[in-house]
Amino acid sequence: MKQNTSKTKKVIGWVLFLVANGFFCMQIGYLVFHERFQVDYVDNRLFYIINIVCLIILTLAILLILPSTRKLITIISSISVLLIIGHVVLLISSNNEIKNITSISPDWKHVLSIKENVESGEAVYYRSYYGILARPKEVLPDKKIGEFQVEWLADDVGAVTYKAANNTTQQFIATYGDRGSGISYYYVGAQTHGNWQGDNIELVSGPEGIMVTDNGETEMFQWDDIDQFGTLAIVLKKNGEAAWTIALQENFQVDTGTVEANEGNILLYKATMEKNEPIVLSKS
Repeated sequence: MKQNTSKTKKVIGWVLFLVANGFFCMQIGYLVFHERFQVDYVDNRLFYIINIVCLIILTLAILLILPSTRKLITIISSISVLLIIGHVVLLISSNNEIKNITSISPDWKHVLSIKENVESGEAVYYRSYYGILARPKEVLPDKKIGEFQVEWLADDVGAVTYKAANNTTQQFIATYGDRGSGISYYYVGAQTHGNWQGDNIELVSGPEGIMVTDNGETEMFQWDDIDQFGTLAIVLKKNGEAAWTIALQENFQVDTGTVEANEGNILLYKATMEKNEPIVLSKS
């Protein structure tokens, strides 16, 4: 019975050793890709977290494989704890230099990643690939003050709201999908042409621009003051400040042949640092 228990421990130990070796190889692969292709983890803290997990698994593996003595357990555990503490210190130091803003989409298919250089204030949006890997895509246009507020308007549309250094409210929209064939590019403003209604709110998209009437107050946004993000969202601006975001809901179907054939709803989201929910609008 004792011999069987010893064999079981060794089998588990070798399995854990192989798992730890897999994590180690993954980290080596990451460093190679990072150097050659400018690929990063979606969150810089992942590098240190994976190393810590690898150390814990490796420690357990060694203790299960080698004959257990109090002296061996003390030595291996002490070395492991010191290495883990070192990685925790490095993790905290890294996060103090580069602040990571990471958010997973409601369907767990996309990761919104922004990395802010604490010293310079520059924030870079990273496009995620293969789950935990990402590459820098673009720099956010305005340096921010305070915190980023992230709200997923759809499974593939993430809105990032923040206060810029000039005290204006800005919105950056991360998009990961398409409502058309996926082959041709289209303008969101043109696809939302017509009258739209929601709870105490009305939106009219026409040749002159987009008009939003909220609780009896009307604002007109010229096309020159409207920024498009991907093929899923636009941000309406007034005097350089974001006012509203319009996003195509998941059920919106784009017909590039004729706007009248489009089906589905759009979402209207107010640009404010206060917590608010996107409003569903239907075509009237």
